[in-house]
Formats: sequence, structure tokens, C-alpha cells
Amino acid sequence: MARFELKLPKMGESVAEATITNWLKEVGDKIEADEAVLEIATDKVDSEVPSEVSGILVEQLFGKDDLVQVGQTIAIIETEGGDEPAAKIAPQEIAAPAEAIEIEKSIEAVKENTAPQDFSGSEKFFSPLVKNIAKEEGVSVIELENIQGSGKDGRVTKEDILKYIDDRKSGVVQTPKAVEEAPKPAVEAPKVVAETPKAAEPAVQKSQQAVPVSVNGADEIVEMDRMRKLISGYMVASVQTSAHVQSFIEVDVTNIVKWRDKVKAAFEKREGEKLTFTPIMMEAVAKALKDFPGMNISVDGDYIIKKKNINLGMAAALPNGNLIVPVIKNADQLNLVGMAKAVNDLGNRAKAGKLKPDDTQGGTYTVTNVGTFGSVFGTPIINQPQVGILALGAIRKVPAVIETPEGDFIGIRQKMFLSHSYDHRVVDGALGGSFVKRVAEYLEAFDVDRDF
Repeated sequence: MARFELKLPKMGESVAEATITNWLKEVGDKIEADEAVLEIATDKVDSEVPSEVSGILVEQLFGKDDLVQVGQTIAIIETEGGDEPAAKIAPQEIAAPAEAIEIEKSIEAVKENTAPQDFSGSEKFFSPLVKNIAKEEGVSVIELENIQGSGKDGRVTKEDILKYIDDRKSGVVQTPKAVEEAPKPAVEAPKVVAETPKAAEPAVQKSQQAVPVSVNGADEIVEMDRMRKLISGYMVASVQTSAHVQSFIEVDVTNIVKWRDKVKAAFEKREGEKLTFTPIMMEAVAKALKDFPGMNISVDGDYIIKKKNINLGMAAALPNGNLIVPVIKNADQLNLVGMAKAVNDLGNRAKAGKLKPDDTQGGTYTVTNVGTFGSVFGTPIINQPQVGILALGAIRKVPAVIETPEGDFIGIRQKMFLSHSYDHRVVDGALGGSFVKRVAEYLEAFDVDRDF
């Protein structure tokens, strides 16, 4: 028998980590090659990790909700084969070899002075790996709770607990025995410090909550799913970060509507793709971004980052009502056919839940089509760290004044509103207004005789 290390695969140049959301296979389960073993999530996309080999799952090195870096081993699969079996990976062996040897020598001595750990009463989250090291090293729950974590949201990582163990052995911190023998006030002191903020917490929360939420027996309480929680956090953070301001402009898209009606059947027959209005709009936005590179930037503190590539985010509604923003990379380099294929591909994969993590990364400007739901215009929230987002309103037949050499008259035209939200920290009205005007000019100057 041989042992295969299942690692978190590379998911794109800009994706460095993912969170385990669900184990599809448990220890002892048989796994076929290419069969999904677990589900993971980046900040926006959920996906599965398949096994490269057939065998039996013998170890899960991380638990649900653990954050894992690309390239880290997440599971051990035992396979049929003549290779030399790999050594069993125990928590202490994950450290450097020298550290592992020292840890092994001190385990028994520490265990004698420490009571069995019970993590069920702790309000903090600890990964299975950290818990295992704590148990092996005799680190009590109280000690573990007081370790300053360097992980996400203050989470205690493997490096944090191993450093704590080294410090304890060198006398920098007290051993469990010293803690037990210390005078009572010294033991109680951490509890007082920990409880003091909690006493003040309700007052802070009360001042931040403008209107209390009342719940009665007829109301249904439903917890947000993971993606909705992320979206909620992003939206609030964006409003708190950027100084949002909007510009609106009405656009006559009669020529575009007529041209699309004329060529859409031939386009689908030749390209095997449906031709919607979205790629036409995206083409105009990409051209305008080349004309106004000041909109194709991001903000990092007091610095402005001028983006070389034009990567257009395309907000898409999912079947469950959530929102996702896949990205069309190098959109300015695509012709209309290429843009249509990119839009349809990302849109279809978004609806089917088959987007890859890298499909939502690297956007430099975002477009959202609020007209899909009948909205005339909207005031979208900026997708951080970008500085602008354009909302496409519904196309409507409206009476309009038509200017001719013979005079003005009233006619029926196809019109829509463009709503441009931009970050007033770095984009002033002149740039924000000029950009959306340029998009409108490209759309109104659309050539009805062009080929696709």
C-alpha cells in the first residue's frame, strides 16, 4: 500500500487560499480517481477538489471552515501500489524535524501536569490540527484561548501554537503546572480582562443599531448562506470605504436595436452563440476605458494603482438570488464575436455553478445590467478596490425630439439610461461624467452597416 498526499490545487494566479466548506468523503471511505473529496470556497466561488488517485481516505488534515493555502496537504489517501508507504503524518511532524524531536521529548512531562482538554466550552474556533497539537503538548484550553493568533480573524495557526510551546519551554511563558500553582488572583485575572469588554459590548451594539428588530411567532428566521454573508460584508465595506457619487446619461440606442434584430439569427447560425445587448455595451465600455485610463485604477491607502490590463467585471444574478461578478480578461483586445463568447461562457457557467476561482479575480471595472429586471436606472455600489461601476438600464421605446435639417419633429426612439457610480476620493465629476458620456457616444455612433 502507498499513501498519496492530496493537496489544495492551484486555482489561478490571484488565488492563494481557500476555505473548506464541506467534506464529501469521510475517513475510511473509498474514493475513485477524479471523484470529488471535499468542497472549498474562495471569497466568491465554491468549487470541488477531486482526487487524482483511487484509494481509501485515511486522514483529513483540516476541518470544516479551516483556511488552507494553495499547495498544502489537506488529506491522505491510501492507494494500492508497490511504493514505500509514507510515514503517518501526525500533528507534531508537521513542524520542522528539529522541533518535532524536541516536542516528542517533552510530551510525557507536560501531560503529567495537565488535565485533559475539553474544547466544547470555548467560544473561540480552533482547527483540528491546532487541537491535536494542544492535546499532544498538554496545552490547556485557557492557555490556547490566550494565544494571540496570526491567522484570519485572529485564528490560532499551527505556527502560533508551536511558537507558544517553544516559549513555554524556554520559560518566557508559564507552564500549565506553574499556572495551576499560582495564587488564585493570578488565575482569575485573565477572566476579568476577557469579561470586561463583554460587559461594554451591549452598549456599543445598541448605539450602532438604529432600530431594534422585533420578532413574533409568525416571523420566520433564516440564517444567511455563506455567499450572502460575504456579499453583505463587501457592500457595507465598500460604502464605508469609497465616497460614492453618481452621474446619469440617457442614450439613444435605436441603431443598435435595429442592427441586432437584423443580424442576430445569422450570428447564432455562424457562431453558435446568441447575440445579446451585453457584449455590445461591454465593447463600448472597454473603448471608453482606453480613452480614460483614470477610470481603470484601484486605490491602496494613499496610493493609486494604474492598471495595465482592462478586465471587465460582469455582475450576474445566480439562481438562488445571490450575486457574482465573473471577469472578462483583456476585454479591450476582443472583437464583438470574442466579447459575445466570453459573456455567454461566463454567464452560463455562473448559472450552472461552474465558475473557477480565477474567473472572478482581477477585475478593474465592473458593469451591471439592472435593465434585465426592468429597472430604468440604478445606483450600484462599487466593487472594491475598483473606483467605478456602470449600471445599464432597460431599453425602452420613448417619444423623442429628432433634429433634422428640415426642422425638429417627434419620433419613437429606443433609449436607455447609463448610471455611473464612481469613487469621489480619486475620481472627480469631470472624469466620471466624461467617461460615461464617452460610453454613450460610442453607443449612439454604432455603425448599422458593420459586420460582426
